[in-house]
Amino acid sequence: MRRWVRYALIAAAVAYLLTGVVPVRPGERAVVRRFGAVAATPGPGLWVGLPWGLDRVDRVEVDRVRQVALGYEFGADDEAALPPGQLLTGDQNLVNVRVVIDYTVRPVDGAVSRAAEAALAEWVAGRTVDDVLLTGKAALPAALAARLRERLEPYRLGIEVQAAAVAALAPPEEVRGAFAAVTAAQADIHTREQEAAREADRLLRQARTRQYELGQSAAAVAHARRELARTEAESFRKRLEQYRRLRAENAEVLTALWWDEMAPLFARLHAAGRLELLDSYLGADGLDIMQFGTRDRKK
Repeated sequence: MRRWVRYALIAAAVAYLLTGVVPVRPGERAVVRRFGAVAATPGPGLWVGLPWGLDRVDRVEVDRVRQVALGYEFGADDEAALPPGQLLTGDQNLVNVRVVIDYTVRPVDGAVSRAAEAALAEWVAGRTVDDVLLTGKAALPAALAARLRERLEPYRLGIEVQAAAVAALAPPEEVRGAFAAVTAAQADIHTREQEAAREADRLLRQARTRQYELGQSAAAVAHARRELARTEAESFRKRLEQYRRLRAENAEVLTALWWDEMAPLFARLHAAGRLELLDSYLGADGLDIMQFGTRDRKK
């Protein structure tokens, strides 16, 4: 009988000691608290520590992504003066925001919620209502996740924020119609600005094409005039050389050249009626300009 009691006590002692052996499965991480203080955080494997009562081992699925949602409850009655998730923007307007945070490691939803609410309020307060409503769904998730990591890091909670998403973002119901009208007007302004930019670009291309054409035309005219001036100068130089050569042989050559140049001029003046030939005044005794009356002239 005494032997059986001895065996029972030994078995109970072994069983008690075995409570300090805890298997940590793959995808889990254990938190060992010894007399209330964290003693170790072992990974997958067999953890051998002090028995129950001295050590407390909590196993957490670190690979499982958890979610915590916070912010404005769309569809719920607003009983409070400023419901959760109804935030004040930097230009003193209200917006309703609801976000979802994905995180891993430890189930500390309360800490994540409080840190996320503070980061969300900080982000909204630093922007205008138009900026929040128009760019919030695109810009808020990355900014919120980064800011939340910064806020949770000093607490050493073992939390790794995976992502953030905007579940809903809208102005308060009382002014939603006005905001919709403003958004439509802003969209129309943006469309008109784009149309004006395209038209300005088209006109600019046309102006540049016209400028190029005028430049090419002016260059062609200038080239033609330079060539004409060069040809006339070359012709004049040749005639000058010819005149100098002929003058050495005939002193009256300048008079002949003068008449060669004046003859076409007199012909043009006569054709225009600005010059009259004296042939009609020739008589038997020579040139007679002392006549009275009028003389019939050929038209």
